[in-house]
Amino acid sequence: MSASTTKANTLSLHYLGDRTLRKPCKRISKVDQSIRDLAKQMVQTMYAEQGIGLAAPQVGVNKQMLVVDCDHDNSATPPLVLINPQIETYSPELVTGEEGCLSIPGVFLDVVRPKAITVKYKDEQGRPKKIKASDLLARVIQHESDHLNGILFVDRVPNDLILTEALNKNGFSANAVQTLKAEG
Repeated sequence: MSASTTKANTLSLHYLGDRTLRKPCKRISKVDQSIRDLAKQMVQTMYAEQGIGLAAPQVGVNKQMLVVDCDHDNSATPPLVLINPQIETYSPELVTGEEGCLSIPGVFLDVVRPKAITVKYKDEQGRPKKIKASDLLARVIQHESDHLNGILFVDRVPNDLILTEALNKNGFSANAVQTLKAEG
């Protein structure tokens, strides 16, 4: 895929403060060519924006689909397309890692998430799949799955002062954050 092809087929990103990002997404009832075309455009958009994950609401589409490629320099590992993903299990081990988001450019903050997950989904052919993911892949799938429920990574940042400072520095309002209550 050439760079010119990539740019021509990209979708427009939506940013923190846009209500589209806060709407829970609808399940995809039928995996057809329009869904495969959307997946391809989402992958091209993710690459053009130099991201490693992208969820449909980030490009204004209210559907449960996300794309992930943690190693796009390696052509042996193609991007994952997850349709209607459901995380079935979370490891008890939690890890802190820095996250960023194409919908909140320039903001990178630590978020605590389970180290490993098991997720079931359909691929772009509509076939049921299940994978175990850990480390970066698990983090990206959890981050993108949050988008499908109207949750952004900044909602999971516990330190309001650091969060507000980072958002303000990059032209975003802390009023757009919907802080999640700690579970447990």
